[in-house]
Amino acid sequence: MKKNRVALYPGTFDPVTFGHIDIMRRAIKLFDRLIVAVALNPNKHPLFSLEDRVKFIKTAVKNLSKIEVIPFDNLLTSLARSKKASVVIKGLRAVSDFEFELQMGLMNRKLNESLETLFMIPSQEFSFLSSNLVKEIARYGGDVSQLVPHGVTKELRKMTRR
Repeated sequence: MKKNRVALYPGTFDPVTFGHIDIMRRAIKLFDRLIVAVALNPNKHPLFSLEDRVKFIKTAVKNLSKIEVIPFDNLLTSLARSKKASVVIKGLRAVSDFEFELQMGLMNRKLNESLETLFMIPSQEFSFLSSNLVKEIARYGGDVSQLVPHGVTKELRKMTRR
C-alpha cells in the first residue's frame, strides 16, 4: 500500500510570487499532496489580508492538482499533526534565509520529532525574487507583472494609484 506523503509549505506569501509558485510546482512532484499554509502573522504587518493572500494563491495554482491552500494561525507543528504532514517545505534564496529557517526547522523538530524540514532552492530565474522587493517596486510604480500572478499585479496597481 502506497503511503500518502503530505508536505506543508508555510509562509506569509505577502504577496505570492512566481518564486513561491516555482517551489510549489516542484514540490508536488515529490509528494502526494502539498498544503500551502498561509500564515496570519500580525508581526509582519502584511499588505494584503489573509483572505486575499489565500485567494491569490488558489487562483494561481488552480490548474495544479494535489495542492490545497489554507489559512492558519496556530503552531505549524499542530497544523502538521492535524493534516498528517510529515515534511515542511522551505525555500532558500540566500545564506541569510538559511540561518532563520534552520532555527525554525530545529524548533519544529523539537516540538514534533517526526516532522522533517526540506529546504528547496529556487529555479535560477527566481533566485533574486522576494515579496518585499515586489512591494517596493510596486510602491514606486514599477512593473511587477513578470514577478507575480496577474491578480496580484492588478491589486498592487490599485493600491499604488491611491
